[in-house]
Amino acid sequence: MEINLKKPLLNTSASEEKNAEDIEECLYPLGGRFRGFLPVVIDLETGGFNHQTDALLEVAAVTLRLDEHGMLSPHRTYGWHVNPFEGANLEPASLEVNGIDPDLPFRQAIAVDEKKCLDELFLIVRKEMKANKCKRAILVGHNAAFDLNFLNAAVQRIDKKRNPFHPFSTFDTVTLAAMAYRQTVLARSVKAAGFPWDTNEAHSAVYDTEKTADLFCNIINQWEDKIGTKKLTDINEAES
Repeated sequence: MEINLKKPLLNTSASEEKNAEDIEECLYPLGGRFRGFLPVVIDLETGGFNHQTDALLEVAAVTLRLDEHGMLSPHRTYGWHVNPFEGANLEPASLEVNGIDPDLPFRQAIAVDEKKCLDELFLIVRKEMKANKCKRAILVGHNAAFDLNFLNAAVQRIDKKRNPFHPFSTFDTVTLAAMAYRQTVLARSVKAAGFPWDTNEAHSAVYDTEKTADLFCNIINQWEDKIGTKKLTDINEAES
């Protein structure tokens, strides 16, 4: 199978581990915006569609921050190449789509196991939760249930404790994009929101996560600008 190498995935484990742990202070915490939840945009690239049997191959995450006007924006991007767990299934059709070759020497040199990946990801998320005064993280994704199922399956495989993510709730940009732009496909939704889309970069976990983050922030900010959650809060307080 011919593999079309895309822009290399960020390798947080190899080059950014120290920086990833240095979470700077948050001036405008997200804690009050989503009822104590910290939205973290996640995309996983896998070796198939079955979260119980198929390999987890790439993990990417984008953290978000609020500004002084209550507008949401992407903050930092993190990414990992992940070695397939022992006995994992790899579907050729899935690898054809995402362009991942698990045997590529470049990839094998920097890939980590699921435990190291999730240890680092969860450390970052917990520090972001603290900085943003949030009690729990919530996964933001495009077809978010897919990513959450694979994440939860990996957590179970390695018997990982203290998973910061809500076990079943998500913020799904498919639903949000259908409401805002009458689109559900990520590429069409991103373009409808006014952002560029590079087909050659698609299905890289980092690229898809960053585009999903742009899409999520754009929809939330439009709502904030036109409706305003502060106005809704004021109305609710006046009626109580």
